Amino acid sequence: MRILFVCSQGMSSTIAVNALKKEAEKNNVDMEVLAVSTQEFQEEVKNNWDMAMVAPQIKHRFKLLKGNADDAGVPCELIEPMAYSPMGGPKLFKKVMEIIG
Repeated sequence: MRILFVCSQGMSSTIAVNALKKEAEKNNVDMEVLAVSTQEFQEEVKNNWDMAMVAPQIKHRFKLLKGNADDAGVPCELIEPMAYSPMGGPKLFKKVMEIIG
C-alpha cells in the first residue's frame, strides 16, 4: 500500500507519517508513506500512489490538490486535525483502510 501525504513544505507531516507507519506495522500491513510539499504534489501523485492525504493546515488548497489526485486516479482525503499528531496513527490507519482497504 502506498500513501502520499502533502503539506505546505513536505516536512510538518513527518509526525503523522511516522504515526501511520507505526499503526500499519502493528496491524501487519505493508505500507509505504511519503510526504511532499504542495509544489511537488502535482507530479508525485502520478507515480502510482494508492491514496493521497492532505494536511489540515492546507485545507484551503484541498480542492486544487484533490483535482490533481482525481486526474491521476488517486483517492484524496483531507486529514482531520485530531489525526494529524503523534497519537493520530489509529485514526489515519482507519481512514486509509476505509478508503482503499
